[in-house]
Amino acid sequence: MMSHSPLRMFKRYHEKCVLVSGQGPLLDIAQDLGFCQPITIETLREKHPLLDVVDHERRPNVLYPSAVELPKIEAVVLFGEPVRWETNLQLIIDVLLTSGYPGNPYRHQHRPHIPVLACNMDLMWVAEAQSPRFGHGTFMVCLENIYKKITGKDLKYEALMGKPSRLTYQYAEYLIRAQAAERHWKQPIQTLYAVGDNLMTDVYGANLYNRYLEENSRKGSKSRIQAKAAGGRGSAAVSQDEDIDNSWENELASAAAAHCRSVLVCTGVYNPHTEVPLDSGESLTETVFHGHRDFRFDPGLVEPDHIVPDVDAAVDLVFQLENFAPN
Repeated sequence: MMSHSPLRMFKRYHEKCVLVSGQGPLLDIAQDLGFCQPITIETLREKHPLLDVVDHERRPNVLYPSAVELPKIEAVVLFGEPVRWETNLQLIIDVLLTSGYPGNPYRHQHRPHIPVLACNMDLMWVAEAQSPRFGHGTFMVCLENIYKKITGKDLKYEALMGKPSRLTYQYAEYLIRAQAAERHWKQPIQTLYAVGDNLMTDVYGANLYNRYLEENSRKGSKSRIQAKAAGGRGSAAVSQDEDIDNSWENELASAAAAHCRSVLVCTGVYNPHTEVPLDSGESLTETVFHGHRDFRFDPGLVEPDHIVPDVDAAVDLVFQLENFAPN
């Protein structure tokens, strides 16, 4: 499963023309997820060469009329950090401020802007360098701030995918249960284990999903009691309200696990010698909370259930907790 995997559930956009941003084989990835009309930033740039002018050497010397007009762009999908940030930032802003017609003048009065779906919110990630590198979350910070500086309004997301989004964890549970069904497992999966190296995404997301599972369990128990008292009536109203708030859940079965346990490994972003402030009243700046703008910092959500040296130790821990002895 990748951070963009839940895009399979957003079928209402699959037949529409969507602009995709990132790097790598984006068209292949988008089409594999179900999108029928994806357009890359490079294609948009070729059709509208006057839009990308930061790099003087890439400015066109001669303009040729485009033989094929692009259809209206009806959504933007952010897969990951691009190579030429200035080009992607400029053209995405153009699309948002022209309601999908980037060759037209800006129309600030149009609200809301076309839908934006974003994957992979990590602000930084660890590579071979001695310090973390910019991730897609940093690109999103740039896009959000440019949009707000120009319009005075916040950029709104139709969906945020990847850790720590609940959508990602619920989709992961859906895939795990599907695999269990294929293997004809009889016992329900009660506990999920999420292993990662980042407090602000891996641990935060796992604990957030665990909180959702516990709340969902309490609601389910309360609904069953009310339904029993009412002779079996009334339980449908609860799920109906939830479906209205999160239409993507129509593609998934309800969450069934009881717990999601967070396991932090010390081989990546996490530094065991760096402390996270536990007092929410302290001054928490972006240098402390690296989570996305739309996620509120909660000190309780960055406390891992377990800390282990590496992934091998994490697997051993899960085997131990589940009393599982591999053959």
